[in-house]
Amino acid sequence: MRLFLAVNLPPEVRRALTRATETLRAAAPDLAWVGEPLIHLTLKFLGDQPPEMVERLQGTIAAVSGRHRELVINLHAVGAFPNFRRARIVWLGIEPDGRLELLHHDLEMTCEGLGFEVDGRPFRPHLTLARVRKPLDAPVARTLARTAKGVDFRSEFVVRSIELMRSELSSAGPSYTTLVSAPLRSG
Repeated sequence: MRLFLAVNLPPEVRRALTRATETLRAAAPDLAWVGEPLIHLTLKFLGDQPPEMVERLQGTIAAVSGRHRELVINLHAVGAFPNFRRARIVWLGIEPDGRLELLHHDLEMTCEGLGFEVDGRPFRPHLTLARVRKPLDAPVARTLARTAKGVDFRSEFVVRSIELMRSELSSAGPSYTTLVSAPLRSG
């Protein structure tokens, strides 16, 4: 099973985000745009795991979530990794937040205790909007960058839980299933 840890967005936020980024989709329709129900914040990709790992992760995630209070995430600004000229991922940014960083760090360290490798890259929280399968032509890249500057989307939502998700790949695209939802402390 392909597993990852995530924060799922409320449906109304995903809906508003999809509407706000329609111009981006129109500017580069050949990109692999993420479907509205699949937009999420990945906290840690765990890769292919045996089914018994779900049970081990369930208690671990519950322990981590019990140490962290609910927090507010602020969404803003469209960007691309590494940049629009050589885009591989088009994303919506998340304002830096120390509590989100601590939650991510706690999950990394806890998963390391289960034998998962620590991701050595800096944590750059974002929502993936699209994946670029082949290099963009220069005019398309310029149009996409210009269109991204015109996307004026700001939103916030309360993170109430961490989810252990299963990703299933098919010719129709990925589908995600929530296997475990671990609530953060309220208040």
